[in-house]
Amino acid sequence: MMHILHSTALRYFVEVANTGSIAEASARLHVASSAISRQIAKLEYEVRAQLFDRQPRGMTLSSAGEALLGYARKSLLEAEQIVREIDGAQHSLASVVRLACSEGFATEFLPSLIHRFRQINPRVHFELSVTRPADATRLVRTGDADLALTYSLTVQTGVNIIHACRAPVFALMRSDHPLAKRRQLSLAEIAEHALILSEPGTTIRTLIDVAAGAEGIALTPIFVTNNSQALYRYAQLSGTITFSGALTVRGKPQSDALVAVPLAGKVQPRRVEVQTMTGRTLPVAVREFADFLVAELKRMPGIARETRTSRRARD
Repeated sequence: MMHILHSTALRYFVEVANTGSIAEASARLHVASSAISRQIAKLEYEVRAQLFDRQPRGMTLSSAGEALLGYARKSLLEAEQIVREIDGAQHSLASVVRLACSEGFATEFLPSLIHRFRQINPRVHFELSVTRPADATRLVRTGDADLALTYSLTVQTGVNIIHACRAPVFALMRSDHPLAKRRQLSLAEIAEHALILSEPGTTIRTLIDVAAGAEGIALTPIFVTNNSQALYRYAQLSGTITFSGALTVRGKPQSDALVAVPLAGKVQPRRVEVQTMTGRTLPVAVREFADFLVAELKRMPGIARETRTSRRARD
């Protein structure tokens, strides 16, 4: 039934746009390159515009191709959605919600939320991709994820932001650390103790580095990694200090013996965004989980909701 609703030319066009190559699209679709080329040529004839700039190392979208891509992705997703809803009604199939998130949300927050949601809606299944923040946004933009929950330092473009809030950064340390009972900590105080950090370029490291530079403080970590669980575990073992967000440490058992202390000074909170594809009509299960997720974020203590939410980011 899928082929009745899907335009073959549109499907091939989206795959070539995603891969930048007819040969790569051919391999992924298991369709001859010549057939893809014919469908692309047919589509260009129908829209009376060149959709790709042909280059020696591949194909890049023209301005007309960029304009068509958003419509094509949304059209194919909505066609798939209709088929799933019909099949689900006839065969009692489960609905699937495809999520993308950055690593901090995957430790405790989202697994707990999904578990609670499925206790109410057991016929909803989930697929979760854990990736870098920019890649989580990209998965939503391309239609490979229905929702993204991610940190961002700037407003993301090309996606619909259904909720945005600010989440503070905390110093994380063992409960027996000399600074653990403080109400607030400055970076200057933290710099006098052994410190471990996430790698440069991560959202939390960027905020810490910017604040340290503004305050004229040199931070010298003894251990750097791109894995938050490695930081968390090393802080447990060694008694060093690291940094984390409220959503990352939320739900950690008290037996872990780590405490989160608020930061004073110039460290800015991180922006949390719930993202969907621009212009897409979401399936019922996705809308219900999105509402469930946003309601949970609004209940979180210490997380400030932004005044302008449910907005469409500019392309």
